[in-house]
Amino acid sequence: MRGIAKRLGVEVMSLYHHFRSKELVLDGMVDLVFAEIEPPEGGGDWRAAMRGRAASMRDALARHPWATGLMDSRTRPGPATLRHHDAVIGCLRAAGFSVAGAAHALSVLDGYIYGFTIQQLGLPFTESAGVEQVGGAILEGMSAEEYPHLAEMITELALKPGYAYAEEFDTGLDLILDGLERRRGAWS
Repeated sequence: MRGIAKRLGVEVMSLYHHFRSKELVLDGMVDLVFAEIEPPEGGGDWRAAMRGRAASMRDALARHPWATGLMDSRTRPGPATLRHHDAVIGCLRAAGFSVAGAAHALSVLDGYIYGFTIQQLGLPFTESAGVEQVGGAILEGMSAEEYPHLAEMITELALKPGYAYAEEFDTGLDLILDGLERRRGAWS
């Protein structure tokens, strides 16, 4: 609360004039993040809709890294949060997912998006030049004979021109969407 008050240029206690508790402030902050995420539209290509939502959510979480641990922890979700979840479930249901299947899909997609975003934000590089520097330093500091598979991956992938770790997100998302497609009709 002190940090929020400082950023707003007000005293901490004045925040409680507008919010009864810290939890309500957090609820509102999470709702604002959900409002930034492009919700999927139902009735079209569900995979494209989930892909667009995943990219939008990852971008929002990159702008607000503090939010990842709070996104689904709120017990009083705001209207943007509720609209977002309803749109995702509606899109999946319109695509033939059962209620349980939509819950499974939402869970695995969000887990992947949150996890990848946390991992990406924690990496010691942001661009492919950084990957080359970090990968090269790791390769120099280790024995390729002792760690042959890691050395191979660094040499054959990470140090190749144009490699961008961020593109791994789409590969993982494709794997998840392929698996959901195969299981879509199996959940009752």
